Amino acid sequence: MTPRPAEEPDGAPRIALFDILRGVAILAILFMNVSEMGASMTANWADVRHLGWSGMDRVAWWLRTLLIEGTARALLEMLFGAGMLILTDRIAATSESLLAVPLRFGWRQAVLWAFGMAHMFLLLWPGDILHTYAVAALVACTMRALPTRALLTLGLSYAAFTMALGTTTVLARSPEQSVAERVAFDAANRAAVLSEDRFGHGDRTAWVHGQWRVAIDRLGSDEVMFVWEAAATMLFGAGLYRLGSLGGRWSRRAYWWMLAAGYGLGVPLRVYAAWEATRFDGRAELAWIWEDASRLAMTIGHVALFALLASTFRGERWLRPFVAAGRAALTLYVAQTVIVSWLIFSPFGLGLYGRMGWAALMAVALAVDVALLWAAVVYMRHFRIAPVEWAWRSLVEGRRLRFR
Repeated sequence: MTPRPAEEPDGAPRIALFDILRGVAILAILFMNVSEMGASMTANWADVRHLGWSGMDRVAWWLRTLLIEGTARALLEMLFGAGMLILTDRIAATSESLLAVPLRFGWRQAVLWAFGMAHMFLLLWPGDILHTYAVAALVACTMRALPTRALLTLGLSYAAFTMALGTTTVLARSPEQSVAERVAFDAANRAAVLSEDRFGHGDRTAWVHGQWRVAIDRLGSDEVMFVWEAAATMLFGAGLYRLGSLGGRWSRRAYWWMLAAGYGLGVPLRVYAAWEATRFDGRAELAWIWEDASRLAMTIGHVALFALLASTFRGERWLRPFVAAGRAALTLYVAQTVIVSWLIFSPFGLGLYGRMGWAALMAVALAVDVALLWAAVVYMRHFRIAPVEWAWRSLVEGRRLRFR
């Protein structure tokens, strides 16, 4: 896959595989967010039966968990890391000032962080990732000049930390302690689910205040871990870009090996984690120990799969619409919130919160994604930049960019 001309503010070319992967990831992330928009966020991982557990619900949940859980987010983070290298190298090449990279890249992330805050507190989506990515990108940028091996090693730091912490925790606890902590954990989760359902089914004022409360809780102590996870994955993506795998520069044989390695490790770990989450017997769970490792492995497999598809004539034709989605990713991300959270599930719209099971929720995500993909293709035929991207980049560049 070779770079193709693009209409970036600085005239730099885009990489077609990046746009395809970004388009796939931003549409896939709705399959994760729709269940948190249409039902309790806590119930998504605390007790999946709360959202419905019919035969179709189980099939939908298993497919979502095996294929998409965490991988759409990881793919966006990897692309963010690769884009960081490309952008900062370009800034450094066009300026002799040592402050050019931190100032220009820092301003770019400051604007993105502000957009994320608006997404959380004005559009009321507590699950926003933009503000986290903005901070994580600043952290990752301080290590952009490290050798490729160091980038990859640091990229695995969060996965290594969770595995070490999990192993130590399991070994330090007795079976009785593990069961007691599980009971307390489940009780706290049930209380959170009840609270979220209360404002989810409430009036408009209750829903707004509830969304704000969840957003503020999200910005608490766990935000440090979210930033670490994102920054580490960005560095891992930067390392993969340096190696050539993320930019489509490997041979088909190399991508086949990459696919086998990623899915060979990720699928068995995912299957065990899904089985463990559906035991419903109160026993302590172990899969969280390697959750990030399996997430990265599955994402590597996804990258290889799409690189292989994009390297064939027929596959490239099938994937071509996702180029438009990738170029309008920020706009599609915000549109998902407006359409799904506001129009379908909130009391400002149809008020369908809590009325759909897993199968129906995944069907909603699929229908909305198909509509958004079609809209992106039509829009990008006539315009050079999507609306939210236009606002963000105009602020970053300090000038009004042209649409056409």
